[in-house]
Amino acid sequence: MVDLGYGDAGKGTVVDWLCATRPVQTVVRFNGGAQAAHNVVLRDGRHHTFAQFGAGTFHPGVGTHLSRHVVVDPLALVAEADHLATVGVPDALDRLTVDGDALLATPYHRAANRARENARGADRHGSCGLGVGEAVAYGLAHPDDAPRVADCHHPALLRRRLTTLRDRLTAELGPLDAPPIEGCLPAFTAFAGRVDIVDGNWLATALRTGTCVFEGAQGVLLDEWHGFHPYTTWSTTTFANVDSLLAEAGQPGEVTRIGVLRLVTTRHGPGPLVTEDPALPFADPHNPTNPWQGRFRFGHFDAVAHRYALAAAGGVDGLALTHLDLAGPGLRICRRYDSTDRLTPGPPGDLGRQAALTARLLRSRPVYDDPPTNWAEAVRAELGAPVVLTSHGPTADDKRTHGPLLAPPALVHAD
Repeated sequence: MVDLGYGDAGKGTVVDWLCATRPVQTVVRFNGGAQAAHNVVLRDGRHHTFAQFGAGTFHPGVGTHLSRHVVVDPLALVAEADHLATVGVPDALDRLTVDGDALLATPYHRAANRARENARGADRHGSCGLGVGEAVAYGLAHPDDAPRVADCHHPALLRRRLTTLRDRLTAELGPLDAPPIEGCLPAFTAFAGRVDIVDGNWLATALRTGTCVFEGAQGVLLDEWHGFHPYTTWSTTTFANVDSLLAEAGQPGEVTRIGVLRLVTTRHGPGPLVTEDPALPFADPHNPTNPWQGRFRFGHFDAVAHRYALAAAGGVDGLALTHLDLAGPGLRICRRYDSTDRLTPGPPGDLGRQAALTARLLRSRPVYDDPPTNWAEAVRAELGAPVVLTSHGPTADDKRTHGPLLAPPALVHAD
């Protein structure tokens, strides 16, 4: 499950529906970290914004596995589990497994992230301010001593690594707004005693014994290599991490690829949004303006950007089209810009190319066509992939399947 936009397309509600309509054993998170915000609303009105737990957690027996590609924030996980308990899910931590090789996000990463973003002033990147990208950057620069989840079992080792981390960041950025090392250690060691920390072999067993849903975070248009630099995430948001995990588990290719799209193309924070239209009469209560990302922006359906995302992701077996309840005469479709009708992904790693593409998009203007009479058919025609699921509201009851790919075998869970 990947988002073919800038995030916030409705991955959470689609994952929740999948777990409501078939016997899913585990939701595997394969990128991102605590900055994810996947909203799920149940028919009885209960709501939770899933950050690190899989969006199928409302359904009894569905576990969450945080793969080695996730940046794990134990403090945020505990806070999220506390909220889940208030909405009727007291055992979320009991159903959680975490790969010990995953990077840890710490208060020092968070403080450094916020210091860097504040220093950018008007050139802010739209970071969520939670330290996820900072943890990835530190892990790339210092792979041998970056704090990892398995270190939580070894307090002396974790103390050394946290101290080194803090000292390096302080030397670079000055004093950090973060607690002392001895104030952090008890929380991390308590985390190790509470959750099941596993090695890389765990996923292979899970894939052999039950259905797994791989839930991505952010969107392909924010991908670290294919997104519009520098307004991107420090995360691979395509299917690449899923492919690597399946290959390591000895099950390459055994996956159904679903791309999630929102009828209204949106973006939280700065960066290109060619079809942005402040006159669109929309609001999103789950995506308010915040001091780090800024405002939530709305635009008409951008087929050019979504075609680019689809190509960057390597194609899909089907599309899940969400927010069809927002369709109306004022919402149009952009099949081309004034400069082009197609953007071509380049090879991963060429950030100069991506920055030039960003500059080009910031100068581009949309060319609109009238609203389609059938949005699902119009999206299929523009992207060349079938729409296999449509969502007409926030709950699982608001989903409709099209064709056999995602047709539910039976309703297996009741909320």
